[in-house]
Formats: sequence, C-alpha cells, structure tokens
Amino acid sequence: MATDTRRSRPVRTIVLLTILTILLPFGALLAGWQLDGKSSDNPDGASLAPGLALDLQGGTQIILQAVTSDGSEVTPEAMEEAIGVIRQRVDANGVTEAEIASQGSNQIVVEIPGEVDDETIALISKAAQMKFRPVLTVGNPIPTAQPSASPEGSGDDAGAKGDENAEGDQSRAELEKKAAEEAKDVDPTDPSDLAQVTPAVQQLFDQLDCTDPKNLQGGGGDHPDRVLVTCDQTGAAKYILGPVEVDGTDLTSAASGLVPGANGTVSNEWGVTLDFNSEGTTKFRETTERLTPLEPPRNQFAIVLDGLIVSAPSSNVPITNGQAVISGSFTRDSAATLANQLSFGSLPLTFDVNGQNQISATLGAEQLQRGLFAGLIGLALVVVYSLFQYRTLGLLTVMSLIVAGAMTYVVIALLSWGMGYRLSLPGIAGLIVAIGFTADSFIVYFERIRDELRDGRSLRLAVQRGWLRARRTIYAAKAVNLLSAVILYFMTVGGVRGFAFTLGLTTIIDVMVVIWFTHPVMELLAKVPFFRDGHKWSGLSPDRLDVEPRYRGAGRFAGSKAAAVDTPSAGTPDRERELVSAQSVASAPRVADDGRRMTIAERRAAERKAAAEAAQNEEKH
Repeated sequence: MATDTRRSRPVRTIVLLTILTILLPFGALLAGWQLDGKSSDNPDGASLAPGLALDLQGGTQIILQAVTSDGSEVTPEAMEEAIGVIRQRVDANGVTEAEIASQGSNQIVVEIPGEVDDETIALISKAAQMKFRPVLTVGNPIPTAQPSASPEGSGDDAGAKGDENAEGDQSRAELEKKAAEEAKDVDPTDPSDLAQVTPAVQQLFDQLDCTDPKNLQGGGGDHPDRVLVTCDQTGAAKYILGPVEVDGTDLTSAASGLVPGANGTVSNEWGVTLDFNSEGTTKFRETTERLTPLEPPRNQFAIVLDGLIVSAPSSNVPITNGQAVISGSFTRDSAATLANQLSFGSLPLTFDVNGQNQISATLGAEQLQRGLFAGLIGLALVVVYSLFQYRTLGLLTVMSLIVAGAMTYVVIALLSWGMGYRLSLPGIAGLIVAIGFTADSFIVYFERIRDELRDGRSLRLAVQRGWLRARRTIYAAKAVNLLSAVILYFMTVGGVRGFAFTLGLTTIIDVMVVIWFTHPVMELLAKVPFFRDGHKWSGLSPDRLDVEPRYRGAGRFAGSKAAAVDTPSAGTPDRERELVSAQSVASAPRVADDGRRMTIAERRAAERKAAAEAAQNEEKH
C-alpha cells in the first residue's frame, strides 16, 4: 500500500477548522443577535438558541373553511391542491416545520410555530383562483437594474443597511401605485397592446428578482383589469402580463394524457386538455385569434394561479370549439400536476377563517425531556465504552464528539436565523442517533491503527497507514448514511423530513471532524512518548494489542514477548529448549527495522539466521 508523502501540518488544520467552522459562524451568530436580535417586534431576528418547531414550542392553529360562491361541491382533489398552495405560501422563506392537513371534507387546518400576525393569516386565507392573461414581455429572473429610492426621492438607498426588506416592499408598493395612475392615461387597443408597459411597470419589471424566495410565495396583488408583473412558479423567468381575458371559473375540466397526433392517432407526447364553458369558449376564441399571428412572446398566454405563472404556452392556431391542448416538454407527472392545478383554479373556491387557537407544547416538552435523557444515556455509554476499550486514547473520541456537537449547534442556530429552520422532536432524534454514527468513524480509525501496530510498525507509521485504510471505510459508510437521509428528506413530509435533515447534516459534520480534527490530533499524539512508547494506559500498549515481537538480530527480539523468546537459561530442559528454538524460527521478523514489509526471500533468510543462532545458543548450554 502506497503511503502519503505529502507533508502533514496537523496544528494548522486544527486551527483552521476551529476558526472556519466554529469561531466565525458563532461570531456571526453573536453579531446578528446583538444587531438583529429576536424580539416581539422582530420574531425572525437572530437568536443564540435554535428555533423550535410546533411540537416543542407551541404555536397557532388556524382552521380554514373552504366555500364556493356557486354552491358546487368541494372535491378532494381541490382540497389537495389548496393545501399545496397554502404550503407554498407558508414555506416560501425556508423550512418552518408547519403542519398543514385537511379536516373533514371542506376544512384545512394550518398549524404554525410561534405567534402569527394578521398579515400571515390574510396571506394564508387569501383565495387562489386561475386566470388567463396575455404575455407582453419575458425576461431573465434576476434584476436588470439596481433598486433605486422611492419615486418621490424619500427614504434611503434600497441597498443600505437597516430595514432593507421593509424599504424594498415600500418601493414596490409605491411603484405599483404609480403604475395604476399611469394606466389611467393609457387607452390600449387590446390586452396585448405594449402601450400598457408604462415607465413604472418597466421599473417594476427591472427590479423584480425571481430568485428571491419571498417573490415566489404567491398571494400577491392580481387586479384583473391591470397589467401584472410576476414570476414563473419555479423562479425561472419573470413576465409582464396584460389584463385578465379568461377567468378560471370558465374552465369546466382539465385532464392530462397523451396528445392526439395526426389522423386521430395517439402520440407518445404528454399534454393537458382544457374544456371551457360557453362563455369561456367565446373568450378563449377571441384571445387565440388575436394571439396566434403575433410575434413571440406576445403570442403566448399565461396561466396564473395565486399570482404566479404555472404555464405560458404559445397559441399556434385559433381555438374555436373551447377545447384546447397544452403540449410541450411534459412528463407524465408534470402534466398531471398542471391538470390538477387547472382543475383547482376552475372552482370558485375561497377560504374563511373558521377558528384560531393557541397550541401548547406540554406533550412535546415531556417527550423532549425523555428524548434528551435517552440521548445523555447513549452519550454516556459511548464515552464509557471508548474509555474502557481505548483507555486514554478514548478521550480523543470524547473531544471529537464535543467538536461535532459544537459545529452542529452553531449550524442549526444559523439556519434557524437565516432560513427559518425549526428544530422538531424528530430532528432531535436524528441528532441523538448521530452520536453512535459519529463514534463509528473514530472506532474504525483506531482499529486500523491497532492493526498496523500488530504488524510491527511504529505508531507514526501506523497512524499514517491506518488513516489511508480507515478513510475508505469511513467514506463508504457515510455515503450510505447521507444517501439514506437524502431519500428520506425528498420522499417524506412532516416530522420525518426533520429527522432526515439533521441526520444528513450530522453525517457531513462527522466526516469533517474525523478528517480535520481526529486525524490531525492523532498525528500529534503519535509524537507524545506516552502514546508512542505504548504506555499501558494509552490504549496502544503491546500487551493489550498482543503485538508479535520484532526481531533485532543476534537472537534478540523487541516487544512484550521478548523475555519469553530470548536466550534460554542454562537450567532449561532439552525439550523446552527445542520449543524455544522452534518459536524463534516461527517468530522471525516479517517487517524490517525501517517499517518496510520484508520480501519472501528476506524473510526466509531471517528465519534461517534465527534458527542458526538458536542452535548455537543451545550448544553453549
């Protein structure tokens, strides 16, 4: 096995790890706590403690009652789509551990950690209906101009420090107000007239950043008689749209399937079929007749749900029978998703706040105490095992666990401040399980070192070669853990995702600690006489490892068994001397003095030499 000839700098590695992964993040968190601390007026500010989820902190429960203006029945499919829209609004700014579920046939229960203001309640309960608008302009999702101050010149620069978000919202609100005033002086010939793109509308479009999650939460202003500046639902593009031409209530049905081909054959292309009522058929015919001859992108019509664009297909031919087909780069799943969204948008569905209650965390607090108690027991068992199995070397396991715990705490606290992440009870379970997974890495490494010592190598070489062998096993095991966490996170919802998130996070931190802390510290310990010479309490003593004696020449062997295989005394019986001679030959060295493994020829020569010296010693006695 080839050894790593690169120069090792363990002290520098440990210092860099401490600065980059603990001191700097904690310093940023401390500065944020001082400058943007969490309070009743600033619930999203920084805190030295991670945010807690609903099951640990309690929060607000909002019951929404779904109603239809035309008295039609609320279908389960519409409720599922409504839950998806509300979840998108709630989770737009990061992981919040909110719980959203249906209750009965026409109620949705939304449970949000902490206190909820009136603005959030209004955003959650706002109706989300489908609208069809003509496309005027399409652009890249990023801003094309730096945000400026308000049109009247009041306020500070939008990029200045301070209440930046509030100022940006005020600037957009003022621009929207100005755009509404400018629209009074515009007399468009049709909804696709570019004269509707006034200077205020263009400025709104230039400043819009569709890569910002807050602009993808939906529920924004969507006045049917005005132009709309908004984003694609995925944040891939931004649009300027004309006034509403067809409302979602004019859509009777939407279904996904394979698009019909020429001569009535079925193609292998997935699409969505739309059916309009009589009023919608007339509106859609007039719209497609006007859009079809226009240049791109003005020949497109946007399907808007909850203020965001879910699709913007082109009009290739006028649709006169009220039956349209949307085709393109659809898969079976994406076509079904769009069909469900269109079906939901066709219902005149709105939500009334039917109740609002405060939820206590009594049950979660009790479970948290038990969980933390179980975690402390597990940690204590790991420490006891490490000290029993590895003596003083086991303290390195304890130190590594402390470093991993500090890194995990700082990262979760930063995520709680920056992304709205909240630590739930399943997330804490993931942290507890990670204790054993993290200790596994150190055990694998230590056992590889002990294997190298059993082969007769010095501690310095054993650390170097043992690390080269151990890291392959560590990488493979952690890759499996990380893959499992990723699959759990994307295939599940709710509390299981919290467990998967913390499990994946601790797996990454585990690899960082064992590479940049445990191994460098072990390199330093290899230079300490207490460990290098194999003290009996070091965990690396020859007696404890049952190390084979190393041949030093002239019938002498080094190691714990040297006294047993040295020259026998004069009073030793002949049979015992024969056994000693045979043992001398069997114990001939397999490793040279420089730590290199002997070739077969060298080993045979050493065996013959050992046998000859043993025979000479017997003749003398």
